[in-house]
Amino acid sequence: EFTMGTDSELGWPDEKPAHRVRVDGFWIDETEVTNSQFRAFVDATGYVTTAEKAPSVEELLAQLPPGTPAPPKESLVAGSLVFTMTDGPVELNDFSQWWKWTPGASWKHPEGPDSNLDGRDDHPVVHVSWDDAVAYATWAGKRLPTEAEWEFAARGGLIDQPYVWGDDAPSDDNIRANIWQGKFPHLNSKKDGFVRTAPVRSFPANGYGLFDVSGNVWEWCADAYDHRAYVRRAKEKVVVNPVVDRS
Repeated sequence: EFTMGTDSELGWPDEKPAHRVRVDGFWIDETEVTNSQFRAFVDATGYVTTAEKAPSVEELLAQLPPGTPAPPKESLVAGSLVFTMTDGPVELNDFSQWWKWTPGASWKHPEGPDSNLDGRDDHPVVHVSWDDAVAYATWAGKRLPTEAEWEFAARGGLIDQPYVWGDDAPSDDNIRANIWQGKFPHLNSKKDGFVRTAPVRSFPANGYGLFDVSGNVWEWCADAYDHRAYVRRAKEKVVVNPVVDRS
């Protein structure tokens, strides 16, 4: 049992309020899934990721309001979003300023078709959708953690601490994880030694022996996203094994 979420000013609105949660025992991998692990899955199954498949007109229109014009066929190409530094300071309320749609970007080509995975076998795999993550986990005989399980694991046994390593804030001189150093999103000082992802286990593990639970890449969880979930849960004394239904 633990306190999930936060009431701290450091938290985002959808991470509030703090509330009590109990989860059953579970196993979780020590690291993020690496490129070499994901490659073994693809080689064994022939799996093709979402980013490697061109979307259909029907698939796109099914997700848009009725009457939305169909996009031109030449736009329906396989690709993904690639982080791209801006030319200078920008307002930080528009994420599209630093995420660039890049045809040909995929897990095998993280920065676009001219990039590759040379020397990155131990880096976490990127450009994988939720469906891709579920497919890999199923093949590996595992499953995605729920958000509550993931947060319990990420906290590593710490109580009322703002960071997974304690209460000392990360800075350019106190590097505790692979996060941005400098002025986001236009100036990266690379003080941690990495422009983008870092090999897993590059930074100290948390109290449960888990690596990169802060920084490096985002991780998928089993749950759907619901920005009001914490508000509803806070009305109960203790929530047991919470999951936001994806149906």
